[in-house]
Amino acid sequence: MLNVVAIMGRLVADPELRTTTQGTNVCTFRIACERSYTPKGQQRQADFVDIVAWGKTAEFICKFFQRGSMIAIDGSLQTRNYQDKQGNKRTVVEVVANNISFAGAKAADKPAAASYEQQTRNHMQQAKAAQNAPQPAYTQGNMDDFAVISDTDDLPF
Repeated sequence: MLNVVAIMGRLVADPELRTTTQGTNVCTFRIACERSYTPKGQQRQADFVDIVAWGKTAEFICKFFQRGSMIAIDGSLQTRNYQDKQGNKRTVVEVVANNISFAGAKAADKPAAASYEQQTRNHMQQAKAAQNAPQPAYTQGNMDDFAVISDTDDLPF
């Protein structure tokens, strides 16, 4: 069977670290992951995905990530069932994180997260500026810059 999830998004709230009765750390949080397709005339939509991490990974997330941080997650999909306070059966679908990666700048370097459209505009402006930048002038070399290598000897390796 194959159960692999790779997802990137921004944390909706600060991650929450708890400890089980057996002493294992567990961290739960939710990320907003923008959809790649936007119908014409509509705003870009996002899916909100629940994530759970265990042990050292949970500690790492709570130490280095906060609300608004961009995060990349490699994990697997898991479902679990429980009964709520009113007696209703509930099913939860979540990603169990195996590997976590930073996917954006530090909050101090980037106080407000730019939208996808703003990031695209910034990239286009940078690309145009690079095209319009003066190209370096290369000088013509001379034959003294090159050495003749004899191919009659054995190979050096």
